Amino acid sequence: MVYSATYKDILPGRFLARECLSTIVGSILGIVLCYLISLFDYEIIMRFTPLIAIVGFLLMVSLFKFGRSPTGRDDAICWLYFGKISFQPSELVKIGFIITFTTHINAVKEDLNSLKNVLLLSLHGLLPIALVILTGDLGSALVFIVIFAGMMFLAGVHLRYFAAAAVAVVVAFPILWIKFFSEFQKNRLLAVYYPQALSQEAYDAVIYQQARGLKAIGSGMITGQGYLKGPLIQNGYVPVDESDMIFSVIGEELGFIGCLAVAAMLIVIIFRLSKDGRNTGNLSGYLLCNGVSLMIAAQAIINIGMCLSLLPCIGITLPFISSGGTSNMCIYFGIGVALSVYRRSSDRKPIDFRVQNISTPFREF
Repeated sequence: MVYSATYKDILPGRFLARECLSTIVGSILGIVLCYLISLFDYEIIMRFTPLIAIVGFLLMVSLFKFGRSPTGRDDAICWLYFGKISFQPSELVKIGFIITFTTHINAVKEDLNSLKNVLLLSLHGLLPIALVILTGDLGSALVFIVIFAGMMFLAGVHLRYFAAAAVAVVVAFPILWIKFFSEFQKNRLLAVYYPQALSQEAYDAVIYQQARGLKAIGSGMITGQGYLKGPLIQNGYVPVDESDMIFSVIGEELGFIGCLAVAAMLIVIIFRLSKDGRNTGNLSGYLLCNGVSLMIAAQAIINIGMCLSLLPCIGITLPFISSGGTSNMCIYFGIGVALSVYRRSSDRKPIDFRVQNISTPFREF
């Protein structure tokens, strides 16, 4: 899909566009990293929680001095550049947060629902969310919120705390809207949910990407226009179609059937991760697997939702499919952690086997 989206951008004498090459390299490195991580006991990985937390914090703080913005988004400083190589720290910090938050919950599980522990866990969750919001990356912030709330719920935090949090969000939202949301971010939200509040010019400026993506999806109908044959995609009609709007490429070229197939594969991965978490027999493995599952589910729902104009366009990639070396590598990092849990699951059944025709001095006569 990334190859198709960037096919029009391949330079003379080249076989791949730069975005496609970075996706391949990131995915290969991610798969190798995934395998290597799976060889380590996840409980050993959790012992590095202080180091993981410090590195994650320093990466996010470094964005305020060295961070750069994507094209056309001066309000978002979410990328670090090392020469020609770009890196989005929030993608790696998501995995780090799942590990450190699991360690924190496991440490207080005997008295999980005391007010003190719930407040400390909330502080743990709100710190990376606040840092990500301050860098202007609302999409990643929303994924962090889903992971944080989902893991708290799965750990067994009482519903009364969620009710209190909901009230706090309602109270704090006007402050966030005024103080932290940029005009561009506000307009993207309003364009989907309250377009009457925008002038026609402002509305057209923020909705055109989603409108074009939705048109491309619709043009694919049931079976699609054919691979590399989508007229809108191949003519550059949909902006950022290799990343945020990759679902539009799937819709136009593979049709409704292709969209269902992609959604089905993602659902299988999400539920398999959750199932493996339930089979571990311990809280740490359960939360690690479900944390990765929540991350993939949140990103998939947000990406597909914004491509269908059901959610505002907030810059989230479709797991395993969108372009981007950082996002793909970090997704496989999370899968590696889940595989480590699976390898050491206490619920694995022993293999039933028999050895025959072996002679020993102790055999019965």
